[in-house]
Amino acid sequence: MKKKYQYITFLLLLFALANVAQLVSCSGSKAEEADKADSAAESLVSVDTGKMPGGKYGDAVRYGRELMLHTAYYIGPEGINGHYTGNKMNCTNCHRDAGTRPYAFNLVRSFRDYPQYRAREGRILSLAERINNCVMRPNLGRPLPLDGKEMISIMAYLKFLSDSSNVSKTTKGLKNMEVELPNVAASSDRGEVLYAQNCERCHAKNGEGKMRFDNVTYEYPPVWGLLAYRPGSSMHRVVKLAQWLKGNMPYDKTAEGKPFLTDAEALDIAAFVNDDKKHKRPLPKTTKEVDYPHYEEKAIDYDKGPFKDPFSEQQHKYGPYKPIIDYWEGQGIKPAI
Repeated sequence: MKKKYQYITFLLLLFALANVAQLVSCSGSKAEEADKADSAAESLVSVDTGKMPGGKYGDAVRYGRELMLHTAYYIGPEGINGHYTGNKMNCTNCHRDAGTRPYAFNLVRSFRDYPQYRAREGRILSLAERINNCVMRPNLGRPLPLDGKEMISIMAYLKFLSDSSNVSKTTKGLKNMEVELPNVAASSDRGEVLYAQNCERCHAKNGEGKMRFDNVTYEYPPVWGLLAYRPGSSMHRVVKLAQWLKGNMPYDKTAEGKPFLTDAEALDIAAFVNDDKKHKRPLPKTTKEVDYPHYEEKAIDYDKGPFKDPFSEQQHKYGPYKPIIDYWEGQGIKPAI
């Protein structure tokens, strides 16, 4: 009987030790996960594109990256693999370094973040639909077939970016740089002077950009005109464009996370570039397109009414934006910026 009790005591001791080991392991694992999350939040977003997979999936990933970098060459108006985009701009003109550059419409989280509700469309969009948004709006094109090589390759590349990065939603550089919104409206006239000083040398006085020597694509893309992005594109919003400009332009004077332009300067340049009274832009191909069908969800710098607030199209476009923000926050609604 004594031996039996000793055996049971031994088993209980083993069970207790196993539980302690498991708790230590779990707590250590959780601590490691927490450390990784903290590290991801504090570090600047980065991806090692040299570690692409092999095989047929790797081929798709590499072609997807090529499509980002050389969109016009492959699927532009004279593309070798199809004619889908309507101008000769490349995805990397906005999503710099094929979507990997911090503060430049970074795409590292896109495969994780979609499907996603989009206020502009007023519904949940798949990642493929969001890709076609870019093909149709800034690139003036027609949708890529959802089961085609190009769409699948772009999505494979975006999956690779997601799989190859250690990021959280708060990792630095995933979003464009924030700009402080002043108490005065952005000025197209001030922006015109700043454009001449900072932008004209590349994008030309008339905004048409600079075509590459082989006429395949742009060395510097157009910023207005009938071959630039059209109204309804994200870049056509003054605050959204200013955030991008702050983090990226002038390209040879701005380092990652170290802007050259002040917030006010970025807003004024964005106001000038997006001044449709001064510059022409391509129009949507259909009159059936409706942006922000739920008016209370409209971005504060979206300038087409009707609005469910007392502010004019002029103020929505150029500001001052703080009264608009205060109004919606007073309604218990977080305004979209």
